[in-house]
Amino acid sequence: MYCNNQQLTVNRKRLTGNEETKMEWLEKMNAALDYIENNLSGEIDYVEAARRACISSYNFQRMFSFIADVPLAEYIRRRRLTLAALDFQKGGGSVLDISLKYGYDSPVSFARAFQNLHGITPKDAREQGAVLTLYPRISFKITIKGVDEMKYRIEKMKKLRLLGIEKTISTVNGENFKEIPKMWNEVAEDGRLTRLSDKAKKGKPEGYGVCYNSRGTDFNYMIGVESEEKPEEGMTELIIEEQEYVKFECRGKLPESQQSVWKRIYTEWFPSSGYEHVEAPELEWYSCEEMDSTTYLSEIWIPIRKCK
Repeated sequence: MYCNNQQLTVNRKRLTGNEETKMEWLEKMNAALDYIENNLSGEIDYVEAARRACISSYNFQRMFSFIADVPLAEYIRRRRLTLAALDFQKGGGSVLDISLKYGYDSPVSFARAFQNLHGITPKDAREQGAVLTLYPRISFKITIKGVDEMKYRIEKMKKLRLLGIEKTISTVNGENFKEIPKMWNEVAEDGRLTRLSDKAKKGKPEGYGVCYNSRGTDFNYMIGVESEEKPEEGMTELIIEEQEYVKFECRGKLPESQQSVWKRIYTEWFPSSGYEHVEAPELEWYSCEEMDSTTYLSEIWIPIRKCK
């Protein structure tokens, strides 16, 4: 699947069950994009956009970033500045009016963002022959992919108790992709990861990264181990209740190997699987193999249920 300027039209009566599942997924995602497009000159509620995609706000933003290769907030910013440029070309409104129309608090911050995208000032954009940058609307479309295998299994995971180090992570402007690796480095360097590993349950030395308690634009992230011990100062206990999970194998150096699988999960597996994401912790499972190896084994665990 990829992003394209054209909507996909298909005769639903000719679809197989698998294809119909994909079409339903596409319709939900494009409904969310319709909502965003219709509100570029007003307030955009990420929760409402996610509701139309039938997933949480956190997972909608995450899915969008993986599929479109740009954070949702950045996509919206570029689309608004594209429409603002068209307004200037048509001669409509002052810089103040147009900056307010597209959600900027001041004409100064708007002019700065406008010039960063278009390379010219709002004033110059009114001139005939001005060269502007068009950032078109996207929509989602299914296309034929390669035949690279994707190893996964679906399991009913038993109740799991983790002990770990927790931090609140923001999804704004893709900060989560920067903050989580930074958190791992800090915990490893200051000795907390070693102390945490010493508390791992016997026979369960593997590590976990857990995303949970999503709240729109932020969520909790834990670096943890399976443990029966009491948490010491600075550590948190997390109980994950019994839940059905799909578990994907990742092979290769981190974080590239996992990021590649995350994208395929959202663009290939979910659209055709007949399952949907549910609100429960997501886990990254890390083996005790050598992390620098090109064949290093890790896994991504996602809570699911069959689509209704």
